[in-house]
Amino acid sequence: MSFNAEKVKNDIVKWIQEWFEENGRGCKAVVGLSGGKDSSVVAALCVEALGRDNVFGVLMPNGEQFDIDVSHKLVEHLGIESAVINIKDAYEGVVGEMMKRFGKFEGQAKVNLPPRLRMSVLYAVSQTVNGRVANTCNLSEDWVGYSTRYGDCAGDFSPLSNLTVQEVKAVGRTLGLPAMFVDKVPIDGLCGRTDEDNLGFTYAVLDRYIREGICEDQQIREKIDRMHRMNLFKLQLMPSFPYEPEE
Repeated sequence: MSFNAEKVKNDIVKWIQEWFEENGRGCKAVVGLSGGKDSSVVAALCVEALGRDNVFGVLMPNGEQFDIDVSHKLVEHLGIESAVINIKDAYEGVVGEMMKRFGKFEGQAKVNLPPRLRMSVLYAVSQTVNGRVANTCNLSEDWVGYSTRYGDCAGDFSPLSNLTVQEVKAVGRTLGLPAMFVDKVPIDGLCGRTDEDNLGFTYAVLDRYIREGICEDQQIREKIDRMHRMNLFKLQLMPSFPYEPEE
């Protein structure tokens, strides 16, 4: 299946411009920068669409972040304004309060707290600088639920949510981003394992299955299908009671 990265890049740039014209004329694009490919590509797309003066990067370490230098280098490469807002105190405050009330705070609830705090920070920054928050999720991660609801799943506009990981990388190269931003191996930041280690399959396998419906390994195929079914709710609007007033 062919993928014209140059055309898709240009189409996304135009889409961002049109979206801001309708939904945020004169506003900045606010992008949370993790140092990974998705946030790097989104930031670069926004720079091309809106100009570097209209893009604001936010770095949000939770205490010490071993690879935060990559985000700083991206800011320098793109020439955008940025801020570092450490979420450590907020995180530890919530953890402490949860421990006092429940005696324990662990598992997925604890894992999902940092991304949700970061999204709160992004919206706080956005309202401070007259911005709109960029969602940086891609189709591959969304497909298997490798994202946090009301965390990195949130945002005001989403340039990459219909592109697979391989397609995002291709767009990044077309944008002229150095390999350190496009090909950096994604790590969860919690236990040092890569995203692919946690998933149990590679993004290349997942992307092929999404686009072509081909996955030779039946166990992996079944796992992908199961994860997709379990996490569809993250991508859907909140269910609402369909009340209609009586006439």
